[in-house]
Amino acid sequence: MDFSPSVGNSRPWRVLQVESHDARARIADNFEDCNARAAASYDSDARRDYLALKLAGLREAPIHIAVFTDEGVEEGRELGRKTMPETLAYSTVMAMHTLWLAARAENIGVGWVSILDPATVAAILGTPRTWSLTGYLCLGYAEEDAETPLLHKTGWQSDTSTDWQIV
Repeated sequence: MDFSPSVGNSRPWRVLQVESHDARARIADNFEDCNARAAASYDSDARRDYLALKLAGLREAPIHIAVFTDEGVEEGRELGRKTMPETLAYSTVMAMHTLWLAARAENIGVGWVSILDPATVAAILGTPRTWSLTGYLCLGYAEEDAETPLLHKTGWQSDTSTDWQIV
């Protein structure tokens, strides 16, 4: 991740490999609570379909990585962040993307768990107040190698074009 691009060379990402059984279990419990609340927002048919989705590998994945953006980073002296402060978090996402591509090149699966309460995860991991959770990643070898995304395969989402437009 050290070679990922970042606004003003700020390198705001802070990466924690979560190995503690207790911390991992508490984060998985947080996912289950958040997921149950999300499921409750759907009507009964959609709720059934939603609950059938495999949305996290928190109990199965051998490696858990919590990626935070340090919003108090001094490097770069705020170059680019004065007018577009969101680029600090975007820089962290670029680092996550770099890790993701490197992992996939080695046939390692990566899952981004986004159904979490960021404040709860930060409290479980005891991070500084200037750190905000950008992503929680599960890494490991996938159960199957599929070209079709799960959300398309299950019919939860249709395949839509993301073509470029020229203006």
